[in-house]
Amino acid sequence: MNAHKNHKLMLSALLFLILHVSEAQEYYNIMDYGAKRDGKTKATESIRKAITKAAENGGGTIYFPAGDYLTGPIHLESNITLFIDAGAYIRFSDDFDDYLPFVQSRYEGIMVKSFSPLIYAYEKENIAIIGRGTIDGQGLKWWHQTERLQGKDAKRVKYQDMHEQANQDAINLPDAPHMIKRGFLRPPFIQPMFCKNVRVEGITIKNSPFWTVTPEFCENVTITGVTINNPPSPNTDGINPSSCKYVRISDCHISVGDDCITIKSGKDSDGRRMAAPAEDYTITNCTMLSGHGGVVIGSEMSGGVKKITISNCVFDGTDRGIRIKSTRGRGGVVEDIRVDNVIMKDIKMEAIKLNMFYSKTDPEPVSERTPIFRNIHFSNITADANKAVVLIGLEEMPIENITFNNIRMTTNEGVSIKDGKRIELHDVTINASLGAAIEIESSSDIEIDGFKTYDHQEGRPSIELNDVENVFIRDSRATEETDVFLKVSGENSKSIFMTDNFLNSAEVPVQVAPEVKESIILE
Repeated sequence: MNAHKNHKLMLSALLFLILHVSEAQEYYNIMDYGAKRDGKTKATESIRKAITKAAENGGGTIYFPAGDYLTGPIHLESNITLFIDAGAYIRFSDDFDDYLPFVQSRYEGIMVKSFSPLIYAYEKENIAIIGRGTIDGQGLKWWHQTERLQGKDAKRVKYQDMHEQANQDAINLPDAPHMIKRGFLRPPFIQPMFCKNVRVEGITIKNSPFWTVTPEFCENVTITGVTINNPPSPNTDGINPSSCKYVRISDCHISVGDDCITIKSGKDSDGRRMAAPAEDYTITNCTMLSGHGGVVIGSEMSGGVKKITISNCVFDGTDRGIRIKSTRGRGGVVEDIRVDNVIMKDIKMEAIKLNMFYSKTDPEPVSERTPIFRNIHFSNITADANKAVVLIGLEEMPIENITFNNIRMTTNEGVSIKDGKRIELHDVTINASLGAAIEIESSSDIEIDGFKTYDHQEGRPSIELNDVENVFIRDSRATEETDVFLKVSGENSKSIFMTDNFLNSAEVPVQVAPEVKESIILE
């Protein structure tokens, strides 16, 4: 009898659980709220009604069946999933008035009030955009308006007056960029702000007016299996998680008009005021095609960037591969970065570029305005590029503790390092058709081992050092037809040690300029 009662109780509990889960996961078909699938009738209000009804019931899934939809901005509530089914194509209106009133946003690292993002959430949790459908930002009109306003004789538009009234604090920043002062800020496509538990999965995204997927100040973000296609267009970056924590980007395919994936944390004084770093990011199994950079950090990194891993990615045809950029005045620390198992093909500029001198500035005392790059490590990288590696630090703040392991690159120009400290190159082959394979200037504590190059030019060294100190070169090899293996110049060059190298194939193993005061120690 007790067993029978227990069985009935278990069945009742199970039925209650099934019904409860069914309620929590209820679907709200936008067709039931008046949406048309003709691609002409705006479904903005129908979508809003479906989201409101779902939110009143504690959440649910807003369902877009196959069809062609036109809409204005979509504002998400907590516990809401947009499910864009295979065959569903959502076009976002290019009528600027549809994106009024202004909402709280962030534009290139500065807090502003501006046009509503196309898909927006503010201080929500448990939100998702999933499916096999397509969303189209119809960005052409936005791009053209931006280009027109950049002209010297551009006619002022009403949105600039609205921007000026809403954003006096941003406009009056001592380092406010010209875009903020000009006052026509295109909306990002997908921008959740101050949200928790965000997921974007499976969808295809096209023609973003501005940055495409840009979570700001969010926690626990997953972006997976997403395809982004933006044509050549201004600032249409792919995925830009800014000042977020616990971000996972995987299995995405990206071809855009600017950087493919960019990590940011705020710009200059406003970024330091918000003091929200980008931290704990994993980027893996992605392919990047057209774009200025494959994975880029900065230049807006005033809040700091730390604990980032990038692995198992292919960059094919981007302008640069990995790029980290900043400048004096930005401040912030970029540290604890690892890049592993990456293939780069047809890179038009540098395969890897770390640049703290992004804009021309004069040296200044170290302060909160001084950017810092340190503890950045690259391994298992194959590249075909115009230039292999560029590291540029600052006189007052050298780029520090950068390592390269198992690197194979075929390039026009080789490795260039300036104002670096504690730089290591292990098992590195650089075949550069122009100039030295490795050039290092105004740097210290350099370690090179297992280096070789198979491309040689008459009179040019394989390794060239100028004003460097504390250099160790070992287990490296001069290959056939090497003219000069190592050239040392600069009156500040000192403490250069070479050991266990095979230099018999070099016509001149070591060439030392007259101004170098210390001899090279060969063992």
